[in-house]
Amino acid sequence: MIRLDGVGKTYADGTVAVRELDLDVARGEMVCLVGPSGCGKSTTLKMVNRLIEPTTGRILIDGKDVTDENPVTLRRGIGYVIQQVGLFPHQKIETNVMTVPLLYGESRKHARDRAHELMHLVGLDPATYAGRYPHQLSGGQRQRVGVARALAANPPVLLMDEPFGAVDPVIRGRLQEEFLRLQRELEKTVILVTHDIDEAVRMGDRVAVFAEGGRLAQYDVPAAVLGAPADDFVASFVGASRGLRRLAVTPIRREHLEPMNGVTAGELGGVVDADATLEDALALMMREDRPMVGVRQGAEFLGVLTPNGVHKALRASVAAQPS
Repeated sequence: MIRLDGVGKTYADGTVAVRELDLDVARGEMVCLVGPSGCGKSTTLKMVNRLIEPTTGRILIDGKDVTDENPVTLRRGIGYVIQQVGLFPHQKIETNVMTVPLLYGESRKHARDRAHELMHLVGLDPATYAGRYPHQLSGGQRQRVGVARALAANPPVLLMDEPFGAVDPVIRGRLQEEFLRLQRELEKTVILVTHDIDEAVRMGDRVAVFAEGGRLAQYDVPAAVLGAPADDFVASFVGASRGLRRLAVTPIRREHLEPMNGVTAGELGGVVDADATLEDALALMMREDRPMVGVRQGAEFLGVLTPNGVHKALRASVAAQPS
């Protein structure tokens, strides 16, 4: 869906922001760009919708070179969410969300209906929030409005620059969960910029780790970035606790379960679904102070997961990554 082919950005003073970047994003995939400040991740994002023009290379969306498009037309077809939200302060929430459909020539009724539909989708009741102004909302609520506005024209591509960075950690976690739910439903092609490796591995189908000087150090699925860092920079960036982070991206598999034979209900810390992660299961064990949890798929119990099973799963996950 999105392809960056040899894309680079060098400023007039010789500063290299992005260096010969090759990157592809599949249709319906969410890719997170992560790295330290000044590594070129936000510059990369802005080159996709031509807020910054590349110096070298090509950027294609659905096979079309973005440099052949009118920049204004291009941006109207791409959702864009930033940390500061960028809502119009003197317009009501409803009007903020209606902006892009109205630019496309939609009737006010259709644009209003679309705005209310999207407000419902991001968890804001139009009856309560449509008539409010941005300053009357919390930071998390304003961020939700920003997402709704970006989705208003039903764009196939969504660019997000530190979208959850301006809210407290609890609200941030809720917004991440809410957006993951939306993404499962809408299947947009998303590029999300973050400086937080935990957010990147939680949100991304794939993670692009940028190093200083605009170099792409590694581009892979979260488990591979955590389990098999490409170089010393990536290993340092993801941190010594990357083994713990792998819990959040490693699924539960049948081969790591033990049979239910002889296990009593009192021994179980609870039950998790088969699509849960090791982190979900281990957190439940610790919270309930029990030596194991049950795992089920629908109405069928598949077995029990113990701490030994968690250890086996992590070891197997590391072994499965390319060296």
